Amino acid sequence: MMRRELGIARCGLACCLCSENAECGGCHSDSCPGITQCENRRCSAEKGLSHCFACEKDCKKGLLSKIKPYAFTLFVKRYGMDRLLDCLEENEGRGVVYHREGIVGDYDDFDDAEQLIAFIKTGKR
Repeated sequence: MMRRELGIARCGLACCLCSENAECGGCHSDSCPGITQCENRRCSAEKGLSHCFACEKDCKKGLLSKIKPYAFTLFVKRYGMDRLLDCLEENEGRGVVYHREGIVGDYDDFDDAEQLIAFIKTGKR
């Protein structure tokens, strides 16, 4: 179930849809399990940015080396955070699953960021 108030992590992962840790308060909280080792959190904080999508660089450091957070970051750069959250919420209603088995779900079965961005918009392949 989407917890919209948790939003999107600094790297682009959807804290709002994560089922990995029910006690986690999201990337911007002190309860984030990856707080000490997250390269994206450290880098964006050092630059004074709230998220990687606020950076002008096209970066693939840390979790941005993975297609899902990278495409989510590109989506926010183009369309904004609210549009991403709206699409994720609509897709959840359509049966699109963020975490199906462990941390793998419907958004993970892509190897092209543009195809994933199209999927985010429609929930359809």
